[in-house]
Amino acid sequence: LGGHSLLATQVISRVRQSLGIELPLRALFEAQDLAGFAGRVGQGQVSRAPALEKADRDQPLVASYAQQRQWFLWQLEPESAAYHIPAALRLKGALDIEALRRSFDALIQRHEGLRTTFRQDGGQAVQIIHTRLPVTVELETLPEMSDEQLRAQVEAEVQRLFDLEQGPLLRVKLLRLDEDDHVLILTLHHIVSDGWSSPLMVDELVRLYEGYSQGHEVTLPELPVQYADYALWQRQWMEAGERD
Repeated sequence: LGGHSLLATQVISRVRQSLGIELPLRALFEAQDLAGFAGRVGQGQVSRAPALEKADRDQPLVASYAQQRQWFLWQLEPESAAYHIPAALRLKGALDIEALRRSFDALIQRHEGLRTTFRQDGGQAVQIIHTRLPVTVELETLPEMSDEQLRAQVEAEVQRLFDLEQGPLLRVKLLRLDEDDHVLILTLHHIVSDGWSSPLMVDELVRLYEGYSQGHEVTLPELPVQYADYALWQRQWMEAGERD
């Protein structure tokens, strides 16, 4: 109920992960109820996908198929903001800006995708993972601003262009309207984020900020694989014949 294509993709992915069964996405939409979908699962094929493992970082790290498309579109129209993923949060109350900066630093070090840029290598795009790719929390004080002016400021920030070759591909801006009133604007390029990963990033950011703002060190569980590992796994699986 209330489902959409992203949630459907997550369902199919979890069937693969939990049950080792391969189903086409249309199986979920063709089933009229849960019992019908369970029947389709029972008729599904055992997954032949190779194990997703950490890849050797000394080899060229190819972009995923989705990233390859984004790279092509950016080269075709670098002045477009059509593939920006924005979020603006109104923050009321005391804000520890240093804890916020630490939280973003920790998040970027945790996720390789947030410190990745791209370049062309022969006929394909490759990922360049940087050891560090700092993101500055830009602070701008804007007192006595109307709602219309504020919306214009947010829109202008969201429309600022990214350079996929230079990065960073995450931008953070903080508008201070008053001592206890801020607007946090996050903008990512779609080549390093999507509707599935963005809520996970926000959840981790909140957990990091809560700890740092209270003077605690925060340790999140280590990630067994990163997006570059998935991209290589995807290529190997498709080239092994799954594409056919």
